[in-house]
Amino acid sequence: MFEEFSNLVRQRYPAVMIEGDHFPPTALKALGAQVLSMVKIGLLLCIVIGYNPFNMFGVPTPSIYTWAITNKIYACMMLFFIGNAIEGQLISTGAFEVYFNDVPVWSKLEVGRIPSPQELFQILDSQFRLSSSSHSSNTL
Repeated sequence: MFEEFSNLVRQRYPAVMIEGDHFPPTALKALGAQVLSMVKIGLLLCIVIGYNPFNMFGVPTPSIYTWAITNKIYACMMLFFIGNAIEGQLISTGAFEVYFNDVPVWSKLEVGRIPSPQELFQILDSQFRLSSSSHSSNTL
C-alpha cells in the first residue's frame, strides 16, 4: 500500500519528500511469530525424517500427523506456506501513518483504516493551504 500511495502523492505533489518505514509489531506478536517459526521448523524436520514426537509424551498420534508422515511432500508444503502466512499476519501491523512537516495528519492505528486517495489528497491540500497561509502571515 505504501508504494501505491507514495506513487500517487509523487504524481500530484512532485516536490514532496516521501519516506516509508516498517512499524514494528508488539513484543508479544513478535515472540509468537518466532515461537511459531521454531515449531514449524521442528515439525518439518520430524515429518521429513519420519519421527513421531507424540510417542515421547505418551500421547496418541493424531490422524493428521499420521497422514503427514505418509504424504511428506504435500504436508511439508502445506505446513510451510500456512506457517508463513500466520507468521506474516503476526508481524504485520498494517500501520499507515501520514505526517506533514512532522505533524501527524492520518493514523491507521487510531482510525483503524487506510485513507482513500481522495481523503489523502484533501488532507494534504488543506495542509498545504495552512502551511502556505502561515508562511505568508509570518512574512507580513
